[in-house]
Amino acid sequence: MATKILVTDDISQAGIDILSGLQGAEVVVRTNLAPDELKEAIADADALVVRSQTRVTRDVIESAKKLKVIGRAGVGVDNIDLEAATRRGILVINAPDGNTIAAAEHTFAMMISLARHIPAAHRDLLQGNWNRKKWIGVELRGKTLAVLGMGRIGTEVAKRAKAFGMTVLGYDPFLTEERAQSLGVKRCDLDTAIREADFITVHTPLTKETHHMIDAGRIAQMKEGVRIINCARGGIIDEVALAEALEAGRVAGAAIDVFEQEPLPMDHPLRRCPNVVLTPHLGASTVEAQENVAIQVAEEIVQVLRDDTFEHAVNLPSLSQRQKERLAPYLALAEQLGLFAAQLAQGAPSSMTVRYAGDASDPDGGYLTRTVLKGFFSFQYNGEVNYVNALRYAEDAGLRVQEVRESRGRVYTNEVEISVATDNGTHRVTGTVLGEYGPRIVELDGYPIDTPIQGILIYTRHEDRPGMIGRIGTLLGDRDINIAGMQVGRRETGGEAVMLLSVDKRVPQDVIDEIAKHPGIRLVRAIEL
Repeated sequence: MATKILVTDDISQAGIDILSGLQGAEVVVRTNLAPDELKEAIADADALVVRSQTRVTRDVIESAKKLKVIGRAGVGVDNIDLEAATRRGILVINAPDGNTIAAAEHTFAMMISLARHIPAAHRDLLQGNWNRKKWIGVELRGKTLAVLGMGRIGTEVAKRAKAFGMTVLGYDPFLTEERAQSLGVKRCDLDTAIREADFITVHTPLTKETHHMIDAGRIAQMKEGVRIINCARGGIIDEVALAEALEAGRVAGAAIDVFEQEPLPMDHPLRRCPNVVLTPHLGASTVEAQENVAIQVAEEIVQVLRDDTFEHAVNLPSLSQRQKERLAPYLALAEQLGLFAAQLAQGAPSSMTVRYAGDASDPDGGYLTRTVLKGFFSFQYNGEVNYVNALRYAEDAGLRVQEVRESRGRVYTNEVEISVATDNGTHRVTGTVLGEYGPRIVELDGYPIDTPIQGILIYTRHEDRPGMIGRIGTLLGDRDINIAGMQVGRRETGGEAVMLLSVDKRVPQDVIDEIAKHPGIRLVRAIEL
């Protein structure tokens, strides 16, 4: 029986040719499918290739009886239900490198068009007018640009801005001072960046942390007359708040390529604003980028279907059978520890030491390090990080990673420990796998503790004195936050102690701030796993 490869979005013919070259493959191209048509078409497919238009939902995935791999010809996998695919054992791969330059160049095209009123002046000229004074713009030279998100695309935008004589402010939780200096960028926090910038461009993934990162409150902090660009993901900017600020004149202009709802509805408030430049999600729409991502994802799919090694898996590492057998119990532990450490440490990381002990100290443990880094950087970059490119994310962030292997752990025989140094200090978390109980934390910042690595947690470091736990519990109770479990660790009576509370729902930041104000509280973190 032929191997069916279903392509449901337009991709470059170069990618189609590579897929067709797979022996025994039948490449079926069907675009613009309705959900029911997609479920019918995918039922007997071995591979699916999409761009951003096709929505690969749980229902679609559950309709696929033979599907082995989903390939996204691009970076973001927002349109693919990763959890459903992983549960069904379906690989999801992407093409993370192919459209970086295209997206950076489109961002700059939007910035220049905004600064010089090019689209509006063009329309005015076509209507028979010659209004040179009406369309006086501003120069980029000497202006301050805030780049929110210093990943691959943000870095390329920063380089181009420097060439135009702009001062560049870089905001990214993983941007170190050393890397910022090497790029000629001034590292700063989000509030400082948006407060000091003349132009603001966003290049973060869309996560629960970055959704409406630019809202009415943040817009109110900006300079009057600021100009805002979004060629990253719809939803990072509150579009209604932006439209109101544009109409009020507080924001001089905006250039937007991506929207929360696409296609952009006809009654959307941004359509009514004269001082905007709007494009229909063209960031990756160059001949070169489309060919690059199509070739990259097609080559990966062929490798997967041949059972060869592959690189850009979003939801599964490439491991030999021997490696899978040895490391399987520790993969979930390593990723969860990494995600925990990212939220515990906070601040720009400069170094990380990963210690393996016992069975986890197998020489193939480098895969575990990738998994630790995947968890660590996923907190900020979400679905962009996979088991292969996690090392590059560490490289790009200037994070020095060291591995240590020991025959036996300090608490349990088999352990994985992560120590992270940031500009806010050093934190350490140790975990193990306890049979049917699964991954657990057994030591935290040097304090013994025993708790599952799951759910929503509140971590505190505090003075060990009577009433401390009760006051925190009362505060949470007053906010209708139920405590499901509690673990306390200390070295001596009356000294310093740590506590991990498992709670039933997400903890608002103002609750964390209130806990931090309690006398004797030295550190508090909300952690979601």
